[in-house]
Parts: sequence; structure tokens; C-alpha cells
Amino acid sequence: MAQQRISTRRRSIMLTAAAAGAAALTQPLSVLAQGADEIVIGGSIPMTGVFAFAGVGINAGIQDYVKIVNDAGGIKGRKVKYVPEDTGYKVDVSVAAFKKITSQNKVNLYYGDSTGFAKTINPELDRNGSILMAGASFATELNDPKKYPHQFLVGPDYTEMFGILLNHIAKEKPGAKVAFVYSDSEFGRDPIDSSEALAKKLGLSVPVKIMTPAGSVDVSTEVIKLRRAAPDYTIFHGYILAPIPEFITQGKQQGMQSKWMGTFWTMDSSTVMKMGPDGEGFMGVMPYRYYYDTEKAPMLEKIRAMRPEYQSTAYTQGFLAAMLFLESAKRTLEANKPLTGDNLKSALNSIKDFDTGGLIGVPITISGNSIPVGRVYRADMKAQKMVAASDWIKL
Repeated sequence: MAQQRISTRRRSIMLTAAAAGAAALTQPLSVLAQGADEIVIGGSIPMTGVFAFAGVGINAGIQDYVKIVNDAGGIKGRKVKYVPEDTGYKVDVSVAAFKKITSQNKVNLYYGDSTGFAKTINPELDRNGSILMAGASFATELNDPKKYPHQFLVGPDYTEMFGILLNHIAKEKPGAKVAFVYSDSEFGRDPIDSSEALAKKLGLSVPVKIMTPAGSVDVSTEVIKLRRAAPDYTIFHGYILAPIPEFITQGKQQGMQSKWMGTFWTMDSSTVMKMGPDGEGFMGVMPYRYYYDTEKAPMLEKIRAMRPEYQSTAYTQGFLAAMLFLESAKRTLEANKPLTGDNLKSALNSIKDFDTGGLIGVPITISGNSIPVGRVYRADMKAQKMVAASDWIKL
């Protein structure tokens, strides 16, 4: 009987060991080799394709902040590892990149490249429960902590961007007429209806809304509609550049006196400067300081020391995303909690009056899924720079 008990115990031990061995064999070697104390940021980054102009900057921004943190000893003694994959700004490729990165690494934080990816991967984030995600999207839909509990936006959502512009307009010219010109895309349509309601609430009117295909198109008919409406301000949304210059050039030729405005993805300095002389005075909303801003900003000074050449606002967006990721990780570890999606998001939402080192000109608080603050900047074509046209506006 005793011999039988010993044999049974030995068999149990052997089976346990075999099971453990089998489990180990099912894990990629890179996961097994990963340091237990590493903090991993994965990234679906559009390094090629139509959004590469932004992806290259985002990637550099994340890399630089991770280097700064690691050079200073890491987070609570843990080194940070950044694992990006190029997606070409395609949702299916981005999902494949997510699966590859998360199968080979114990990922804590993730940067996604688009609204489509953020929406597609959300059920997996909820199921996984171990990742906090941010990304390039400012879609209003993502600004819902109940529906997207493990994601956040690195700035105001598109409706909030319109809100910042409309608040500026209401203060500068009470009762103004404001036209909305937007692309026929999910990106373009995002803030239109809610922003028209806000305009009316602020005492502004929206005499015309014009939807066009994205990109370069013949806008002569639309410009005639716009001129007839005679708006004091025209806000473009859902484009990077074209067809904004065509609208402005033809509008000015037809005697329009409108002030022209844009939202984040139009507002990089290099993009606006491509408008040429007709872009003089072009305004728009920007949640971050520009690379060359001269107001006090210690983190910008550090960036300029690392990279003497101009860095895009996409760079700043990636840099700030990494900063907020790792601030959340630091707060979670300081509370002696594991790095789960819930704990990381809770730590993110504990951020109150946080100093970004001047990347954003005022202290920020993240109570939900967005950072509802920004500033209106104006193009100075002679200086080839964007200059502040308002104070920082918090919603």
C-alpha cells in the first residue's frame, strides 16, 4: 500500500513537471527570456503608407521618452521595452501586429494607429485585461470610459477640438457665422452634428455645412456655396491638407473674408506651411506646444537637445503618450498593485494638475478618456511658424 502511495505521488510529480514543460514549450522563447520586471510598450505604428508622415514622428517620440526613462533608471527599477511593428495604416495589418507583439511579449501598454484599430481591438483589450492603450485617434466615440475602459486619447477628442475653436470664436466675435467643411469619412463626420449644437448654444450660427471627398478634388462648386453663406469663420475637418488650400485660394479670389481654421492632423507646422502665401493667418487647434515655442517648457528643451531639427506635432503626441503610459505604470507600482488594464487606467485617471514639462501649456487632469485642453495657433508665413492666437482653453 505504502509502495502504491509513493508511486502515485511520483507519478503526480512527473505529470506536473511534464505539464509545466509542455506549457513552457507553448510559450515563445522571447516571452520566456523577457525580464520579469520589464515594462513593455507595444506599438502598431504606420511607418509606411499614407500616414507614414505621422508614424515616423510618433515612433521617434515614444523611443525618445523610453530612452529618457531608462537612462534615469527606469520605473521603480524596472526597465522599459518598446516593441513597434509597421502597419502601413491598415487595420488588418495592425491587428496582426498586435497579435504578434502580444504573443512574444508580456505587453502592459500599447499604442494603436487608427480609430478602426482601436474599435476592432477593444474586445480583445477587455478580454485580455492586462493592457492600457492609447493611440493616434481622437475619435469622439473612443471618449467613453464605459465602452472603452482600457483606452484613452492623448488630447481632446474631435468634438472637443471643435469646442475649443468655437469657444475662441464666441469670445473673439460674438454671434459669428461659422461654416463647417468636412470629408465624407468617419473621421470627417465625427464632430459635425454635436458641434453644430454647441455653436448654437454659444450664440453662433452655422449657415452652411459642406461635405467633400477626402483629398484633392475640384471644389469650385463648393466654394461658390461657401461664398454665398459668407461665414466669418470656416472650420475644416477630416483632411490632412488637400483640399483646404484650394478652398482658401478660390475663396480669397472670390472676395471671401472668412478666417480659416483646422483641427489637429492639419495643424502640424510643416503641413500648414505647404499652403503657401494664401495660408497666412490660417488658424487651428493644437493640444501641444510646437517644437520651436519659446515659452518655458523644460521637456521641450530636452527634446531640442536630443533632436536639434524640427520635430512634428505627431512626435509630441507619441512622446506624451509614452509619458502618460509610464506615469500610470509608476503610480500603479507605487500603490503596490499589479500592472493590469484596470489598475493602469485607474492610475491614469488619478492624474490631476499634472505637469507635462510644458508640452501642454497648463497642468492637465485626466478624469475620463480624453485631455480636453488646447490652444488656437495662427500661421505666420513670413516667420514660417505657428504662433499663439489664444490662451490655453480648458473645456
